[in-house]
Formats: sequence, C-alpha cells, structure tokens
Amino acid sequence: MTAIQETTQHGLADRYGRVATDLRVSLTDRCNLRCTYCMPEEGLDWLGKPELLTDDEVIRLVSVAVTHLGVREVRYTGGEPLLRRGLVGIVARTTALEPRPEVSLTTNGIGLARQAAALKEAGLDRVNVSLDTIRPDTFQQLARRDRLKDVLAGLAAAREAGLTPVKVNAVLMRGVNDTEAPELLEFCLDHGYELRFIEQMPLDAQHGWNRATMVTADEILAKLSERFTLTPDDASKRGSAPAESFVIDGGPRAVGIIASVTRPFCGDCDRVRLTADGQVRDCLFARTESDLRTALRDGADDAELADRWRRAMANKLPGHGINDPSFLQPVRPMSAIGG
Repeated sequence: MTAIQETTQHGLADRYGRVATDLRVSLTDRCNLRCTYCMPEEGLDWLGKPELLTDDEVIRLVSVAVTHLGVREVRYTGGEPLLRRGLVGIVARTTALEPRPEVSLTTNGIGLARQAAALKEAGLDRVNVSLDTIRPDTFQQLARRDRLKDVLAGLAAAREAGLTPVKVNAVLMRGVNDTEAPELLEFCLDHGYELRFIEQMPLDAQHGWNRATMVTADEILAKLSERFTLTPDDASKRGSAPAESFVIDGGPRAVGIIASVTRPFCGDCDRVRLTADGQVRDCLFARTESDLRTALRDGADDAELADRWRRAMANKLPGHGINDPSFLQPVRPMSAIGG
C-alpha cells in the first residue's frame, strides 16, 4: 500500500493527495463587531441554540478528528469564539486528548484581556488576533464599534500570559486603511507581535466583494517597502502555511502576506473546517457541506463518524476557483464558516 493509499484509508485525504491535519472549528456564528468586509451593520440571523453543537459534541468530533483521522492542529474560531461560554473548558478538554494537538484561537481580541490567563492555564498554545488599524477613527469606521482599546488590551494580555507567538491578522480596505500598512507593522514590531496581511476574500455576508477594488499582495508589499526593506524568506520553511513570509530589514523579524486571491496556495492546503452547527467544509469557499451533527445525535459511533468525515473530504476540489469566471461565492459568510 502506498503512503497516499494508506492516508486515504486512515486520514482526511482527497483525490489529489492532500491530507488535512489542521482542523478549524467554529464555536459560534455570533460576533460583537460588525466589520464592513464581513457582515452588515445590523448583524445576521444567528443560529439557534438547538442547532449549535454542545460542548460535549464539539469535543466528541474533535476527538474523532485527532484520534482517528490524524489531525494535529485544532484552531477554534467563530464568529467570535470568546463569546462561547464554555470556551476555556473546551480548550482544556482538547489539550487533554492523546495525542495532544496544538491548540490555537482566532479572535477579535475583545474580552481576551479577561480570559488570556485562564486560556493559557487550560493549555491554549497561541492566539491570532484580528486588528486592521491602530487608529481609533479608522477602527470605528471598519468595525462599526468603538472597541480598539479592548483589542489592544487583549493583545497585551495574550503576550503577558505567554500565548506566543501572538499573531495579528489585518485586512486592508481601499480608501479606508490601505495607507496604514507601514504604521501597523511598526506597531507590531514595537510590541513583539507577528503581523500577517490578508487579501480581502469573497466571504462577506453582503456579497459585495469586488476584485477590482481589493488591495492586492503586490500593493501591500509596495506600501510596506516605502518604509522597510523586505526580502522573501526561505520558501522551504513555508510548508502548507498560508502566509508568504518576508524578512524585514535583514531580519530576524518577518511579516506575512496571505494572498488567497492573487497567489492561491490550494495545492498545499492541509485544512478542514467544522462549522458551529456540525457541518464539515472541505474548503473555505466550498458550496457544499457534509452533516456530522445529525449522525452524531442519531448515535453514530466514532468509526462511523470518522468514515463520514473521510468521505466528506475525498471529493475536495483542486482549488477555490475565485479566479474562474464561473466562481460563485459561498452561501455562508465567513462569520458562519469559521476561519
């Protein structure tokens, strides 16, 4: 049996030989910000409590992924995962699994100052915090909430708690914060955070994404190069990581750019997603999902759940297709999928 055949039988492999070992789990579709590139100002129709996986159901499915399917990394996302009341307990139970996965959190940082120490004690390894600007007025324009101080406090608390490396994710919007890239990088360098810029993707609830107005990776690099000398990092270090890394002023610090649209990296993708209502998504941009929640609640054992999950991943497409004229945006927005 070849390595690919063996992985196909026992892990989350697709027909192109990619193997998913990185699981992103959305814990809620709710959020306490209303970022313009994500959702409308009035919010969305949230999932009802009966639709959401319970804490026990989340751990059951994560356990199947780790112990039966070879998942090595688990990242909890949302919506905003800090709004999940049982988050600390979920993290503690995840880090108690054998073999122990690496466990991280993607958050907007609001409330992180209160929970960082408890999350570290529960075993959380690190955090990614979304921060698109350090200017209060721009933050309020983008997020429609005056919460920049809370985000900055959350970042500082994460660093103090040892949830390192603390990574910052930033999206640039044309005419709003696209000139602020150098000052955001300067801020992160001063505070010991690792910054990654992310091209805006067609995942907004309003379906208003327009490639013509998207700030591209080349534009981001050009703007940063006005203040810093950037050198491409050793490509062999990247592996399946979504971010291209650029060494700053000779090193050792670096900045990352996730160019999902203009420089897609689908061929090296190792991610699988589980929504807050128990649906498997083999790609962030998938238009189909596979239901694990129903089987779970109908009494399926771990072997059956693992088999369903394998079958859900087997037909993953070779790429997201954003650059294809026939591309259709997913029905669910990012807040309901989980990053």
